[in-house]
Order: sequence, then C-alpha cells, then structure tokens
Amino acid sequence: MSVLPDPGASRAVLIGTSRYRHLEQLPAVSNNLRAFAGLLTSPVSLHLPAQHVRVVENPAAGQSAVEAVRQAAAEATDTLIVYFAGHGSVDADALSLALPDTEYGRIETSLPYDWLRRVLLLDSQAERHVVILDCCYSGLALGRMSASPGLADQAAVEGSFLLAAAAETRTALAPVGDTYTAFTGALLDTLRHGIPGGPILLDLAALCQYLRRTLEATGHPVPQARDRNSGSKVALGRNHASLPAPPAALSPGTVSGERPWPDPGAVRTVTGFFTALADVRVISGLTHQAVGERSAGGISAGAVSRLLNRTTLPTTWGTAAYLAACGVPDGQIVRWQALWEHLGAQPATAEEATARPAPPARAGSGRTRLWPRSWPVFGRERG
Repeated sequence: MSVLPDPGASRAVLIGTSRYRHLEQLPAVSNNLRAFAGLLTSPVSLHLPAQHVRVVENPAAGQSAVEAVRQAAAEATDTLIVYFAGHGSVDADALSLALPDTEYGRIETSLPYDWLRRVLLLDSQAERHVVILDCCYSGLALGRMSASPGLADQAAVEGSFLLAAAAETRTALAPVGDTYTAFTGALLDTLRHGIPGGPILLDLAALCQYLRRTLEATGHPVPQARDRNSGSKVALGRNHASLPAPPAALSPGTVSGERPWPDPGAVRTVTGFFTALADVRVISGLTHQAVGERSAGGISAGAVSRLLNRTTLPTTWGTAAYLAACGVPDGQIVRWQALWEHLGAQPATAEEATARPAPPARAGSGRTRLWPRSWPVFGRERG
C-alpha cells in the first residue's frame, strides 16, 4: 500500500552544482533546487518542516555534501530523500558527481557517489530511501546529458527507490533557456498538478510510469528506476488531479467513509499528526467555514484554523468534532484518538520542546518560564 512519509520523521537533502570552473554551466540546476525544496515543504507535496530540507548548492568539497546526508540519515526514521543535480560520470565502473572545481580526468576533484551510498547503507536510521538522479552530459553539447551504463545499478541502495533521468543508453536534456532540466521540470509539474485519472497518492511507481509516458511522447529521454523492498510505494504527495469534489449535497453531520482519508497508523510524530489533520480537510473538500457549519456548533471556523496551526498536542481530546465535521467515520475517529493518546505519552523531541510556549510566570516570581566522458546529472527542485 502506498504511504505518505511522516514529515516530522523524514528528511530531504538536495545537492546540486550549477557553476563550474572547467565544465559547461548548468544554470537550470539552481532553479531545480529552489523549486524542489519549496515543493517538499508545501502542502502540495510532503509539507516537510523547512528545517528538515537541506539544500547543498555548489559545494566546494564533497565532504560538505556527505556530511549533510550523514546528518539527515541520523535524524530520519521514516523516509530520507537524497537528490543531486549536475554533471556526473561513470569512471572505472564507479559513479562520480561533479563539483564546481571538477576537471576531466581528475577523479580527485569529484564526489564519488559511493560515498553517499555508504552513508545510506551504514549510517541511516530511515526505513525508506528515495534517491533521485537527474544526470546530465554537458561535455558534448550545451544542455545535453548522458547516463553511462549501469548507472541505476551502481546507485541502488537496499530499501530504496532510485529514479534516474534517462535510460542507460540514452541522453537526457537540459534545454538551453528552459527554467528547469527536462526531467526535473516534468517531475515538478506532475507533483504540482497531479495525474488525471491516476491513483490517490503519487507514489514513486506511479510517478515513474507517468513520467516515462509523458516524456517519451514529447521525444524526451525516458527515465529509469530501480526498486528495493517496495520503495516504489513511497508517495511524494497526493494526486491533486483526483481529489474528491466537496460534499455539497451532504447535510451537516453526514459522514462519507469512501474518501481516501489519511491513515493515522502512518503517523509517528506530532508534526505528522497536524499535517495529517490538515490533509483531512483537503480531502473533505471543505473550507474552514464549511467545517464549522457542518459541526453544528462543535467547532468554529476560527478554532479549525487554530487547531491546524498548532505545533503542540492539545491537552484534551477535542479534535473529534473537527474530524466528524469533515466526514471522517466514527471508527477512524477512534483511531485518531488512540494516536493522540500515544503521542501524548511519548517524551517530547527537541523540536517539539522548543516549539512549546513557555509556561506563565507565577505572580511575584519575576521568572518566565546539501567525467571523464559522460556526466550523469541528478535532479532536484524547489518551489
């Protein structure tokens, strides 16, 4: 079954090189990074907290990129996303990523992909890994990229899904003057607008199939993928082309159990709790005002807004009125309450503790309480 990662227990590291001293420039990579990072932190996609998305652009040395991945690997317990955009090559059967000072024939100036792969294999606490490679070859002609044989197999990590921009024998495109590289641009557009007639969740299997079909239809290179241990079931967002219509015909208090409600069982953190609660309203198709009206006085529109903007758990269980007004069935509301009780019994994380407001001072106390021949490029964006 497809699953949306818990944003509180997931991390993303987006690495890219757009400026080079010795290789062709790739200005679209900078746009890729900004767009992808923005998308991952928005409700359109995973709604990751901004501090959970690390962008490493034009790293002076491979160490900074490796360290960013290592830190994220130590923090993520749900899903870790690693994205690279820039020149790359397969040299002596090993994949290398180009840095600003990379030179042809000088392996020591690049970042061996195996360094990142070892971090995922040995240091990661995450259950799932997503690796996205938008690999480009700029030595042949401006804006053209090629993937060397064995790219996907070299990059594969157990328990992961690898999505590469082109087949092993095809070139990928970075069209001159375009905002994004061809592959990343298509990926961003799909996440933003969805797949007409597609599944409820945009998991990696559905994304790869759709990208292959649409890019091939426009004469672009066809992406390739490798799946390890059902990594293809990780979703990068909901399908915004297939969201249910608002239940306009339903009277207040009427519920609909056929909607694709978020699964409380997939939530592990307080951040994930509130993200899933907000997702409930999106799936319901109702505005804050409509939720209040359907609750028959159980919760006001203002209270809905305050609930969905909280960062700490309510001390009492009053969320049932919101869930019922959105149309969540009683049996699922019971599971939501069990989740609330479970999270409330867990020790607060450092982030949650920081987010908690200081308790009021007691009266009078005075106290307040990120080559040689072919350069694969990995893609990533931010919006």
